[in-house]
Amino acid sequence: MFKILYPRRWKVNAGVTCEILIVDDQAGVRRLLCEAFSDQGFRVETASNGAEAIRKTSTMTPLLILLDIKMPGMSGLETLEELIRLNPEIQVVMMTAYGELDVMVEAKKRCVKHYINKPFDLDEVRYLVKGLLVEEKDRRRRVKETG
Repeated sequence: MFKILYPRRWKVNAGVTCEILIVDDQAGVRRLLCEAFSDQGFRVETASNGAEAIRKTSTMTPLLILLDIKMPGMSGLETLEELIRLNPEIQVVMMTAYGELDVMVEAKKRCVKHYINKPFDLDEVRYLVKGLLVEEKDRRRRVKETG
């Protein structure tokens, strides 16, 4: 029998940056990824749909967003468009269980460089996310230094 541990939650305040925002309509995926990254010391927030993700990004600036493509209501692409409109510099990794080439092409046009196929290998996702967070932190530091 497995015991499910619920990850600690971080309160979102105006101006506070979380490192990772996980957007997925499946509670199990959100819980798994949130726990995996929280256990490694990352500040993580979750959203169950696109509208919630947009609300959360209006009060915080995540370094990275893991965004599901297929969600009820607002799709991943619609959410992506709005997130980019709010912050053109936002770094997004799309997640999909369907491998839809046309959707991935559209996401690539909107500067998405990385995809995670479900089901995913958690170690591979950790490796990808850690690398992207290091790059993003370095980029933001350079921007801050140059004014």
